[in-house]
Amino acid sequence: MALSRSVEVAVPADPAGDGDRDKIRLRQLGYKQELKRGLSVLSNFAFSFSIISVMAGVTTTYSTGLRYGGPVSMTLGWLVVSAFNGCMALSMAEICSAYPTSGGLYYWSAKLAGNDWAPFASWITGWFNITGQWAATTSVDFALAQLVQVIVLLSTGGANGGGYMASNYVVLAIYGAMLVIHGAINSLPIQCLSWFGQLGAFWNAAGVFVLVALIPAVATERASVEFIFTHFNTENGMGIRDKAYILLIGLLMSQYAMAGYDTSAHMTEETKNADWSGPIGIVTSVALSTVFGWIYIVSLTSAVTDIPYLLSPDNDAGGNAVAQAFYTTFHRRYGSGLGGILCLGVVVVAVFLCGLACITSNSRMAYAFSRDGAMPFSKVWHRVNKQEVPINAV
Repeated sequence: MALSRSVEVAVPADPAGDGDRDKIRLRQLGYKQELKRGLSVLSNFAFSFSIISVMAGVTTTYSTGLRYGGPVSMTLGWLVVSAFNGCMALSMAEICSAYPTSGGLYYWSAKLAGNDWAPFASWITGWFNITGQWAATTSVDFALAQLVQVIVLLSTGGANGGGYMASNYVVLAIYGAMLVIHGAINSLPIQCLSWFGQLGAFWNAAGVFVLVALIPAVATERASVEFIFTHFNTENGMGIRDKAYILLIGLLMSQYAMAGYDTSAHMTEETKNADWSGPIGIVTSVALSTVFGWIYIVSLTSAVTDIPYLLSPDNDAGGNAVAQAFYTTFHRRYGSGLGGILCLGVVVVAVFLCGLACITSNSRMAYAFSRDGAMPFSKVWHRVNKQEVPINAV
C-alpha cells in the first residue's frame, strides 16, 4: 500500500528554486507542497488550544466526573491526567520537529517502526487517529446541540416551570445544522480559519477568566476547600461501589477535555517554520490548558453544594450539572437565572469554536491519509481546490 512509500527521499536541495525551507523539508519527507502555508506559530497553537478547549471539554462532561468520584476525581484527577498528557506532548513535540507533516502520528509510526512493520504500524495508527477524530467531531457538535437545547429550556422557564424540552429529533436537527455550518466555514481559505482559531484561543482564555471570577463571587453558598479537594462521591446511582473503578471512570472527564493537541501536527503543512512552530503549538497548548482547566474546575466545584440535585434529571436544566449550577447560583442571588444562562452562552460559543477546529484538524488528517492511499476513494478525499483547501475532506 502507499503508506509503505512514506519515507524520506533524496531530492535536490531546492527543486522549486524559491528557497522555501518548509517546502524543501516536506519534499525530503516524500511529499509536495499542496496546501497554503499561512499559519504562524500563534495560529498553530490556537488551533490546538481551541480543540482542547477546557471550557467545552470540562463543561460537557462535568456530570460524569461529578457522578463518578466527584470533586476528588476532578480537581486532583485533572492534575494526574495533565501530568501524563504533558509527557505525551513533549514526546510528540520532539517527533513532530523531525517529521512535520499533516499525517502526524501515522507517518511518525511508519518512520519509527522500521521497514518491516512500517505499513502495519502506520495503517493501524492512522485508522485509530482518524476514527478518534470523527468521534471527537461528533461528540463536540452533539454536545453543542444539547447545550443549545438546555439554554432554550432554561430561557422558557426550565423543566419544572413549563420550559420547552426539545425532542431527540430536534436536537439531532440542531446537531446536523452545526455540522453543516462548521463544514461551510472550513471551506474558507486558511487565512480565514486562522482568524477563527485565534478567536477560539482568545475566547477560551477570556471565558475562563470571566467565569472563574464571576461564579464564586455571585454564589451565596460555596463548597468548602476540604470538600473541593477531599470529597469522594461514591453515590453514582449505577450500583458501582469499587472506588478504583469509580475513579477511573471519573478521570474520563479530564482525559476527554485534554484531547486534541495533535492538531498542531496536522496543521504543520500549513504552518510557517513548521519544524519549530508545530512542537511549540503542542507543548504550549497542553501547558496552558492544564492551568486554565484546573482553575476552571476548582471554580465550578466551589458552586457544588448538592451533588444529587445537580445530577437529577428532575432539576430545571434536565440533569445538566453545570447548567443547573450556573442557573441556581444566579437565581439564589438575584431571584433570576438569567445570568447563569448568559454564562452558559459563553460556554456554547467556546464549544462552537471547538467543533469548528475539530473539523479543521479532521479534514487535514483525512487529506494526508488519503494522499497515502490508505482510505477508500482516496483520490476523492485528497483533492485540493483553488484556495488550496482540502475541500472534499472537509
